[in-house]
Amino acid sequence: MSRIAEETIQQIRDRADIVGLIGRFVSLKKAGSSYKGRCPFHDEKTPSFNVRPDRGSYYCFGCQKGGNAITFLMEMENLTFPEAVRALGAEVGIEIAEDRSGPRGDSERLLAANAVAQACYRAGLAVPGNPGAAYLAQRGIDADTAERFGLGFAPDRWDTVVQALRAEKIPVEDGVKAGLLSERNSGGHYDRLRGRVTFPIQDVRGRVIGFGGRAVLPDQEPKYLNTPETPIFRKREAFYGFPAALEAIRRAERSIVVEGYFDRIALDRAGMGEGLATCGTALTEEHARNLQRRSRQVVLLFDGDEAGQRAIERSLEVMLPHGLRVRAATLPAGDDPDSLLEREGAEALRRVIDAALPALDFVIRRAVAKGCATPWEKADVVAAVAPLLALIPSGVERGEYCAQVAVAVGSEAQHVARAVERARRGEDARDAIPVAPRRSGPEERNVRQLIHGLLEHPKHAQRFAVDEVVGLIADASLGRIVRELMTACAPDVPVDVEGVAARLETEEANLLRSLAAREAFDEDAAARTIEDTVRWLKRRRSKDRERALTDEMRRPDADWQRLIKSKNPNGSESDVSNPPPMGSQR
Repeated sequence: MSRIAEETIQQIRDRADIVGLIGRFVSLKKAGSSYKGRCPFHDEKTPSFNVRPDRGSYYCFGCQKGGNAITFLMEMENLTFPEAVRALGAEVGIEIAEDRSGPRGDSERLLAANAVAQACYRAGLAVPGNPGAAYLAQRGIDADTAERFGLGFAPDRWDTVVQALRAEKIPVEDGVKAGLLSERNSGGHYDRLRGRVTFPIQDVRGRVIGFGGRAVLPDQEPKYLNTPETPIFRKREAFYGFPAALEAIRRAERSIVVEGYFDRIALDRAGMGEGLATCGTALTEEHARNLQRRSRQVVLLFDGDEAGQRAIERSLEVMLPHGLRVRAATLPAGDDPDSLLEREGAEALRRVIDAALPALDFVIRRAVAKGCATPWEKADVVAAVAPLLALIPSGVERGEYCAQVAVAVGSEAQHVARAVERARRGEDARDAIPVAPRRSGPEERNVRQLIHGLLEHPKHAQRFAVDEVVGLIADASLGRIVRELMTACAPDVPVDVEGVAARLETEEANLLRSLAAREAFDEDAAARTIEDTVRWLKRRRSKDRERALTDEMRRPDADWQRLIKSKNPNGSESDVSNPPPMGSQR
């Protein structure tokens, strides 16, 4: 490998725009004579990465990495020093003879093969009457948009790219390594993408690293086909939309992540150039780091169906640990960004984006909507969201969400916080939520005995008016059970427990079933229990009224004469805190 002259290296350093170069990978903001951003070499929440254009240098106060434009490119793209010098030299107009003998020479050859394929596909789209152009027109994409995004059409032939590579004296083996060609079992090679609209996937330097292909011919499967993973196309970190989205992300201070290539184009057509699309994969840690370097604000715009909602939750698992502030935009049922744009226009799509809720709020609402009436359901809701809350790096933000979940499910913030802490340790969050029934007082125990007696011997319900008995019961849930049960009771006919349960709330129905499962007791004991319980409830309510009147008499402006007359002189002074004799187990 020939040595590159020192003066040539210095010329390249002097001409390189270090702010523009680093700005492809990091969102930079001017701060005096320097620019600041979050370091691309380590995870951080507060920017400590500084770029000095006057010196052509960068330095991170967090991880202590520093250097110039050449060393930055070496770090970010895993280049050797000569390879980084040549790459920067090409950008600033200083030519250096290529050396293709090493591994990076392989990468350069793959990029060259992709460039040839891109030229083939662009030429294919320009052929009059081709199916790709007709399909794009049907999707509302005009020639200017197709050109801006480099869209193409892979002809329905087996050797379009094979012949083009040979014409450029590029070995077909490079086409195979680039994912453009496949090998025949009988020998020879054929084009992988055929009869498809093509989407060039580029890196932040604008180099084509892979392709996506959309079927446009009848009965063509699969609908979307990407070129496979290669040394230059790593789907776990690649986005469709670079480098065009970089400046828009800086201006908007957010990224909008979508699932499809046409969705990304739809955002751009609606005036939101900050859109990025994954390339046939779910969001990964590498994607999250890529986004975090450019902006902390991310909007997820996925399909509004169940799969799209689950994708939002999965995305949060990889994005929250990086301190990203994620919002979730909800599309109308059955729509994707492209279809909404076509039907209702750009303004409708912008409204959906601007109305995006914090994604955690979205997940919490979705979990609560499944039900949180019983202690078990509350525990399930908290257990569903606790692992996500545990991923939030900020203690303040995490605490606020714990309080929000507690209010949503009707629990205590401390219990939710405890569940989140268990989730952080990899333990089952359900164990932190108390679900045992509260300790019952004498009134609750006695009303349960009343219910048990009516279940065993329903004919005794006829001895009392339903409204009278229900009016004596302070607990609304127990009152509903007694009302439905007494209404269903008939002489010499067993109670239809499930019929009564069907008219109750879930927790009430479960209590009814549990009482019906108790051991039976004889009719005389049941009759005494029912009668004694009603009598006890009457004394209890009478005592409650007396206490209320006594409290009112203590007021300075009390009408004593009226209050004294209101008091029941014959009211029993029995200690109503003691239950009546019980006829069965409690």
